[in-house]
Amino acid sequence: MRCPKCAHDDDKVIDSRSIRNGDVIRRRRVCSKCGHRFTTYEEVVKTVLTVLKRDGRHEDFSRAKLRAAVCHAAVKRPISDPQMDILVDEIVHEIETEYEREVPSTVIGRKVMDKLEKLDEVAFLRFASVYRRFRDASQFLSEIENLIGRQ
Repeated sequence: MRCPKCAHDDDKVIDSRSIRNGDVIRRRRVCSKCGHRFTTYEEVVKTVLTVLKRDGRHEDFSRAKLRAAVCHAAVKRPISDPQMDILVDEIVHEIETEYEREVPSTVIGRKVMDKLEKLDEVAFLRFASVYRRFRDASQFLSEIENLIGRQ
């Protein structure tokens, strides 16, 4: 590893820690020439998943976009950032486990709805109204009745 300060290519690892549930290794290093300490991260490079949209388009899977959609549904709801991160991590893990290269957007939406339904019913309804493209209040009420019936 090349030192970011002096560009010398000899260093010593002084600390290694596993982070993100073992998916990444964080290493603290010290340059043998100038003594500068710096951090590196090591992780497995995964194949890029693409999302097959409803209209047939393809786009790269984005964890950030998934999190933004879930956060949007959970605005002003009692869901903490750590809960949100856990939910998104679970969905991403399931998708990466079940699909190698391409995942339909409908699968992602279904997984989000399943997780949100267990976490917060209002966030679930908000997400469902966009995902299922509710056209009027009767569709919204129908989903609420289904939700009540499942309890």
